[in-house]
Amino acid sequence: MADLVERARAVLPNAHAPYSDFRVAAAVLDDEGRVHLGVNVENASYGLTNCAERVAIGVAIAAGAKRIRAVAVTAAKLHPIAPCGACRQVIREFADADAPVASDALDGSLVVTTAGELLPGAFLSLVQGEQR
Repeated sequence: MADLVERARAVLPNAHAPYSDFRVAAAVLDDEGRVHLGVNVENASYGLTNCAERVAIGVAIAAGAKRIRAVAVTAAKLHPIAPCGACRQVIREFADADAPVASDALDGSLVVTTAGELLPGAFLSLVQGEQR
């Protein structure tokens, strides 16, 4: 997971965060072993802001990915950050409950959880074949 976080960290300077100055980057590992990157892209109308995690997942899907195996997110802050609620739902749409989700802190420490732990009550598509 540390390698995936490093890939995210590499694109963190590309984040477009002129309003909050809170830059976020994400990397997702797809079902074919490819890594896809994303950064947050803010908008003057905050509701139109795109989170790094959703950008990375969108890039993966555009490249033909069907499933996400792992997610890494970084903001290069003192403490690890967690995906927002909307990102948690999108992660669960494309990742199994046991898919790891990692975040780092400035000291290099990692917090790793799973997509299911982040959103235990996710809305799930019938095509995913998961039962409630």
